[in-house]
Amino acid sequence: MTSRLCHIEIDETGLARATPEIEQERRVAIFDLLEENAFALPPREGREVPPGPYRLGLSIREGRLVFGLGCEDESPVGEFHLSLGPFRQVVKDYFQICESYFEAVKRLPPSQIEAIDMARRGIHNEGASILVERLSGKAEVDNATARRLFTLICVLLRG
Repeated sequence: MTSRLCHIEIDETGLARATPEIEQERRVAIFDLLEENAFALPPREGREVPPGPYRLGLSIREGRLVFGLGCEDESPVGEFHLSLGPFRQVVKDYFQICESYFEAVKRLPPSQIEAIDMARRGIHNEGASILVERLSGKAEVDNATARRLFTLICVLLRG
């Protein structure tokens, strides 16, 4: 399948060192994304879309989220920039609920852990929905891909 990502790189230049939990979430999200994802570039202004699979570089530049794209052979495809504003509150909420979840796992009974995890998944779904909306017209992704990409955005915005 060509409508997919084949490589992901995160530019964490200038970011604070990740906690072990965040580092683990990043590794899992990248592994899961590379195992299964749906990522397509829609035709724009009558231009032909370079065939995938695509290499993705995620970074923050000048206060914007940057998706740098290349072909599998590393030839550049282009990049698009998204405002971080729509993500800030949901990322903040996500980190707060994750912190609660990591603490709960250490000391609370399974029923309370499950309730916190349900809230965490709800916030994660909200972030994925925002991402799908922000990518509209730039890239087409399925829900599972959006969720995993949202995790990677959280990694970039953790500081």
